[in-house]
Amino acid sequence: MDNTPTRLGKPTLDKDLDKLTRLEEATNFISRGLLAPGIGLIFLALAMIVAGAFVIDRPGAAVIVAAAALAAYMAMNIGANDVTNNVSPAVGSRALSMAAALAIAAVFETLGAMLAGGDVVSTISEGIVAPSSMPPDTLIRAMLAALLSAAVWINAATWLGAPVSTTHAIVGAVMGAGIAAAGTDSVDWKLMSGIATSWVASPLLGGVIAALLLFFIKETIVYRDDKIAAARRWVPVLIGLMSGSFTAYLLISPLEHLLDIGFGTSVLLGLIAGALTYAASHPFIARQSIGLENRNQSLRRLFRIPLIISAALLSFAHGANDVANAVGPLAAIVHAAQTAQGGFDAIVPQWVMLIGALGISVGLLLFGPKLIELVGKDITKLNPMRAYCVALSAAVTVLVASAFGMPVSSTHIAVGSVFGVGFFREWYTRNSRRRLEYIRKRGGIIDLEELEDRNPDEIRRRRLVRRSHFMTIVAAWIITVPLTAMAAAILFSLLNGLFG
Repeated sequence: MDNTPTRLGKPTLDKDLDKLTRLEEATNFISRGLLAPGIGLIFLALAMIVAGAFVIDRPGAAVIVAAAALAAYMAMNIGANDVTNNVSPAVGSRALSMAAALAIAAVFETLGAMLAGGDVVSTISEGIVAPSSMPPDTLIRAMLAALLSAAVWINAATWLGAPVSTTHAIVGAVMGAGIAAAGTDSVDWKLMSGIATSWVASPLLGGVIAALLLFFIKETIVYRDDKIAAARRWVPVLIGLMSGSFTAYLLISPLEHLLDIGFGTSVLLGLIAGALTYAASHPFIARQSIGLENRNQSLRRLFRIPLIISAALLSFAHGANDVANAVGPLAAIVHAAQTAQGGFDAIVPQWVMLIGALGISVGLLLFGPKLIELVGKDITKLNPMRAYCVALSAAVTVLVASAFGMPVSSTHIAVGSVFGVGFFREWYTRNSRRRLEYIRKRGGIIDLEELEDRNPDEIRRRRLVRRSHFMTIVAAWIITVPLTAMAAAILFSLLNGLFG
């Protein structure tokens, strides 16, 4: 008989192993949160190495390397915050998975930045502050302050869950640093007043256009007795409108400096592209709709491909336009440091463009999913039809604003369109006669597309615009320019005191 005493519980060795296992699990959990920032720091280091390789034997190499790190940081924040608006509707409507959306956005943002983003210096300066109004050393310090203040604010806004205009952030920062460096007379206040007007006009215009498009879809397709027949008639029209709008949009905005064909010609080419697309899509939609059931779920399939294409085109246009927000100040610093001239050079080095293009994609891949989820899913519930209205509204709004010579923000348009769709649905659910007639024809059965649950609290939670997000985002929009301006002015004063 074994007289060895029986031990209660686990042996000491097993307990120690359990502790090590739990410690390892905790370490892995914490390290996952540090992975993205770690990769971001590696990218900043690579940006500095690339910059150093090109300017190591030239004047001002140290300050250019430091500016390259700030530009890379700014580019990553643009990717994390601004780019998400282009693909959020497609993700929120489940037309694209998160991984596919990130891949499409990263590829087309990079292509747009590298192929059509060459006019970055004039784009970012916008005449807000005259570079010739200050000595080269002062210009360098002003641009460093502008980059850092804008990047930190965008980083904070992303952490808070507020999509903001990165263009407005860098515009405010350049203005603030310019005032601190050369006084208020150096600022083009007429242009600044136009930008301030766009704070209100961009989201309102985008929201109204998106709401009108959704109203058209509901009245002509969704609440028709034969949805599929209505879709065969009108979906090609909507696809043609998308094609024409995006063609004109790309020619007017990101490709303007490459082709220089004027607003009227761009619109004409857009009309031609829209007509050709309509003719091509009509038989395609007819074939795609064969065998579909007469229900809203079937309609969503018809909008999926156009929505994916619109996300890619928006990403290309954004990469071409907003890469300037990161590398414009860097290009000015490179020019001032190497030539001792306080102006902007029209020729931007390719390594500068590469830092901006890759930085946007890296930021999107590492930190973009948070705001993609918020804009695409949390503000209001989107399906492919609603998301299509949001995407198409962006292109149409830019066209309308360009016709009136009004500066606009792509972020404000996209987010404003999401709000417009949400607020319109609130109104339409309560007031649409066609919807009520449609429900009565179905024997009083509530349309699941509009109201999935009879519980009012559930309807409010899932369908209506979330006011908390609305207030947070609007507040962030309002303070972006003055906040970055004050921060840049303070940073410039500190730099000027240290190195002036």
